[in-house]
Amino acid sequence: MIVAVHQPQYLPWLGYFDKMIQADVFCYLDNVQYKKNEWQNRNRIKTARDWQWLTVPVSYRFGQKINEVKINNTVSWKRKHLQALITNYNKAPFFKDYIDFFEAVYSNDWEFLSELNVYLIDQICKMLNFQEKQTVLASTLSLSDDPTERLIDICKALGGDTYLSGPDGVKYMSLEQFRQKGIKVIVQAFRHPEYPQLFGEFMSHLSVVDLLFNCGPESSKKIRP
Repeated sequence: MIVAVHQPQYLPWLGYFDKMIQADVFCYLDNVQYKKNEWQNRNRIKTARDWQWLTVPVSYRFGQKINEVKINNTVSWKRKHLQALITNYNKAPFFKDYIDFFEAVYSNDWEFLSELNVYLIDQICKMLNFQEKQTVLASTLSLSDDPTERLIDICKALGGDTYLSGPDGVKYMSLEQFRQKGIKVIVQAFRHPEYPQLFGEFMSHLSVVDLLFNCGPESSKKIRP
């Protein structure tokens, strides 16, 4: 059984979902330290001029875990994000298929960043017509504080004999520790596809929303043909 682990990100890029597709069980690593200015509270969409950040404002203290970080709802971020999607994708072929979902999401009151991210990812998996995927929150498991042992503990808790690492994961974890515990490590090899986009020349590494609005039901085939 293949286990993959990743921090819950905001409207992730395609490689995130490629990892989910390959795994039998996917673990949201929601109980590690929140990192400012990464992908946990923001992502990019394409615009007529270039690209644009969609950033969820947060209130946090240094050292807080991802699942402890609250959204700063004194800022009118939901209206801005929805308007950005409408402005930049209203002419996309599948805009009408998905915009109602985002309108509903942005009409809800979200308190914690992790809850928003996990909900969005789970729902987008359904839009991508993934085979039913088992997901679990790392915060519900008993885990070591050591980064490598934490991943091994997750694999053991979920019955995994194989760990699917991202390309950069092997740089910081101990493969020997995995070997000693009898867990095989494989590395994700994702090649970003090109697909029809609005606004001219193709731009890669955007949020999955760009793919959905442009490719609709064919989106999953673009991620993993």
